[in-house]
Amino acid sequence: MEFDYTGRLRRIEGLMEQRSVDALLLSVGPDLPYFTGYEAMASERLTMLVIRPGEEPMLLVPRLEAPRVAPGPFELRAWDETDDPIVLVSRALTGAQHIAVGDHTWAAFVVELQHAVDADAWTTASGLTKHLRMRKEPNEIEALREVAEQADRVATRIPDEVQFKGSTEHAVSMRVKNMLIEEGHDQALFAIVASGPNGASPHHEAGDRVIGAGDMIVLDFGGSLGGYRSDTTRTFVVDEPTNKQREVHLVVLGASTAGRAAVAPEVRCEEIDRAARSVIEDAGFGKYFVHRTGHGIGLEGHEHPYIVEGNSLPLEPGMAFSIEPGVYLPGEFGVRIEDIVTVTSHGIDVLNESPRGLQPVR
Repeated sequence: MEFDYTGRLRRIEGLMEQRSVDALLLSVGPDLPYFTGYEAMASERLTMLVIRPGEEPMLLVPRLEAPRVAPGPFELRAWDETDDPIVLVSRALTGAQHIAVGDHTWAAFVVELQHAVDADAWTTASGLTKHLRMRKEPNEIEALREVAEQADRVATRIPDEVQFKGSTEHAVSMRVKNMLIEEGHDQALFAIVASGPNGASPHHEAGDRVIGAGDMIVLDFGGSLGGYRSDTTRTFVVDEPTNKQREVHLVVLGASTAGRAAVAPEVRCEEIDRAARSVIEDAGFGKYFVHRTGHGIGLEGHEHPYIVEGNSLPLEPGMAFSIEPGVYLPGEFGVRIEDIVTVTSHGIDVLNESPRGLQPVR
């Protein structure tokens, strides 16, 4: 998929001028491919894009990495093993007093640059880049739609194709990751399988617990295609649910529905959180909903905007994020339902549409 890197660079330069930022330095992490199409290898060898308004951007890379860089709207400069890349970057920063640095840049490089460059202010790049990245372009939305549809196909296959009873969480996790690749992902990044009482831990790491009859299973999985992420959660039960399991799942399903129904342009992020959370609180499970309702998604699994109390940012068309209410009962089980949605000019576009009901598995 083609992206307008020149346009993105022009927009970020305009924002830098508005904020009086003299230089933007991007190393490892998602900001670099967003502006150049090149994803740096994280290593002790420095890769850095230097953006200064009114100048051609410079992408400094180790010479052995240079063949991996496709031509783009920047000067490619390769450094040799005997060069000092900090010196090369600092020369490009002459006169810069306000410098923004990519959030994922290694601390060792940041400290060295701060010693080498006498600047008045150092800030994080996300204060600038989030304003572009959280408003997705149409082809970014299509990339997210494609990867979400692949994840949905996995979710739909799970009840018929995955053996839960007698399997370990780890074995199920590996099977789900393989299914993501089968459906078209180029990377399967995670598959949380939280069974029985482990379901009360939202970020449980799949382990050696053997799944048994009556277990609820929170299955949260995702990966990427062309750098864009999938992330969806469905809750299953082995054999038949108890009345309490069924009740809690219905509450979370109601919260999911309420959260999606609240999405529209100009609605504040915190209002989506309130809409979903109020359903769970009204049912008496409020203290067991222990995380925010959602997070942005794109080149990162978690990025702006965050759907949480205290975030008064109004929603805008193009924003993409999860809605994922949950209830986690210590020592018993957990339930979570997660969908990726985008904001349109008229309301919402839900990218995940696999069945949300409590599905029995074998």
